[in-house]
Amino acid sequence: MKLHELKPAEGSRKERKRLGRGIGSGQGKTAGKGHKGQNARSGGGVRPGFEGGQTPLFRRLPKRGFTNINRKEYAVVNLDALNVFEDGTEVTPELLIETGLVRKELAGIKVLAKGSLEKKLTVKAHKFSSAAEEAIKAAGGQTEVI
Repeated sequence: MKLHELKPAEGSRKERKRLGRGIGSGQGKTAGKGHKGQNARSGGGVRPGFEGGQTPLFRRLPKRGFTNINRKEYAVVNLDALNVFEDGTEVTPELLIETGLVRKELAGIKVLAKGSLEKKLTVKAHKFSSAAEEAIKAAGGQTEVI
């Protein structure tokens, strides 16, 4: 096959409809919109979820729960991820962002106990799970809540 022999696969490229180009085109006069009515008008049509005047589903269903406007979302770091640091390192949120273990600090950083920690580290974070705190102390390290 040569460069000049290339052509798109059968059916992969569709020609657009040329609307309102005469009666012989099959899309002349009303351009496929029928006669009058809401959908024939410019800017016509209905909003998403409209059910022809019937009470729409989102209004038929009851409201559930609430959204806490004061909710804080923490960036999560697991213990096994902290093994990349050398013994005696002071792990701070800035260091975690710098090394790429955390992308965004969000409301703070929380250390969770997934995996095991083999290094002796001083970890500074906004929150610790109780199991993570125990595991860090068991490895000979320290925790500090910021």
